[in-house]
Amino acid sequence: MSEEPSAALDRFAEDAIAKGSKSFAAAARLFDRETRRDVMRLYSWCRHCDDVVDGQEGGQGQVVSPVPPEARIAALREDTRLALAGEGAGLDPSFRALAAVARRHPMPPEWFEEHLKGFALDVEGRRYETLDELLLYCWHVAGVVGVMMSTVMGARDEAVLDRAADLGLAFQLTNIARDVVADAGEGRVYLPLAWLREEGLRPADLSDPGHADAVARLQERLVAAAEPYYASARLGIDHLPRRSAWAIATAARVYRRIGLKLVAQGPAAHGRRVSTGKAEKLGAILTGAAIALSPRRPTQAPRDMGLWRRPRLGSAG
Repeated sequence: MSEEPSAALDRFAEDAIAKGSKSFAAAARLFDRETRRDVMRLYSWCRHCDDVVDGQEGGQGQVVSPVPPEARIAALREDTRLALAGEGAGLDPSFRALAAVARRHPMPPEWFEEHLKGFALDVEGRRYETLDELLLYCWHVAGVVGVMMSTVMGARDEAVLDRAADLGLAFQLTNIARDVVADAGEGRVYLPLAWLREEGLRPADLSDPGHADAVARLQERLVAAAEPYYASARLGIDHLPRRSAWAIATAARVYRRIGLKLVAQGPAAHGRRVSTGKAEKLGAILTGAAIALSPRRPTQAPRDMGLWRRPRLGSAG
């Protein structure tokens, strides 16, 4: 299949990331040109899949669709298969963007299927009894994306990809902590159910301001669970190209800051979406630059054996 004009895909991907993630969009500007292009193209596929399943656009609003969610996921699987096989000429631009990335950075098809499994879990309304069960969900929706993104950045070492998955897990745990109340309002509960019982809460209580203290404790617990994964990911950043290390260290700083702000605000954050301001993002960019330029540590440093480990599903080409 001939290469689609780059400018058209780039405009599409830039629009997708601008609408879908202001935090990651800021960090993405720090990549070198070619890496930024492919990172944004891969993001556009992830964003499109998420929007199709949720009936949203750019992660916002609600688009009425007559197609049942299960059928939407089946269509996403088929269109992804066609794109990876080089047969996606008539598909949504996100699949053409994915095909372009896959041609430049071959990855096992299982990785893309793993991500789609996460959306299927959401459609099922799956809830998670323990933190380990939740981490498997986080792997599907974010950890495997970290592995794919790192592959685009040139990583091939399995130890480095482990750390990339760790960062994806940390990001998702932070997102879940921030969105506990909003998700509960839509009937989605990601917090481990065992934790809720320890607080004497039912899922329906999460959106009740009368339980703000207990919800804040659960959010703090989830933010604390993310911390060792942020720490583990730090070594992986040391083994990315310097510009990529700058971008990823910046993104890690921004997302971690969201969790810390959430904890600092405690019950007062109930029902509010905590975010970072321009000054905080600038500080993250400067800190990310310092990390990217710092002396690098050996990749052989052992990963904490107590951390959840990603499935082994094949290696990138």
